[in-house]
Amino acid sequence: MKEPSMATFLIAFLLAAAVFAHGKEVVKDTNGNPVKPGAKYFIQAVETESNMGGGLIPNAIKYPTCPFGIIQTRFPYQPGTPVNFEYPFIDRDSFETSSDIHIRFRPEMWVFCTEFSKLWAVDVSSSAAKEPVIIIGGELRRPDSVFKVEKATRAHTYKLTTSYGTVGTVPAAFFDV
Repeated sequence: MKEPSMATFLIAFLLAAAVFAHGKEVVKDTNGNPVKPGAKYFIQAVETESNMGGGLIPNAIKYPTCPFGIIQTRFPYQPGTPVNFEYPFIDRDSFETSSDIHIRFRPEMWVFCTEFSKLWAVDVSSSAAKEPVIIIGGELRRPDSVFKVEKATRAHTYKLTTSYGTVGTVPAAFFDV
């Protein structure tokens, strides 16, 4: 019996890799450039009839105020607080949809809730029935601090998901006690 050649192995490996990577694409910013780990970006809600589209910011959502929750600014012209995206487990120079990522606020100045990290996390203790709150204070490589960027309907438009569901589908109340 003839043994399989290295070329056969490589073809099988490449086909398996193509099946595994199917559907993934490089995440791009609004200018069409690949999103780079460590670079600063603004996350803004898509403008709709009921949403004017402001940026995302850390803000008090309960009492006591820390850790801050992540909410959308009420003003569409405010870009929000800059963030960067990081891979929790691997090192690459761009991001693909459906990959595990961390999101971290990268403001010029940070004076409140300094005892908490700026890493985003799902508040698994949240009593929200449909969608848990996203807060600061996440920890590297913890499942509640891992997000995915998924393709949305428009070009260079994405939605954030977690293992707990899609982020931002339910409006958050200000100071939900």
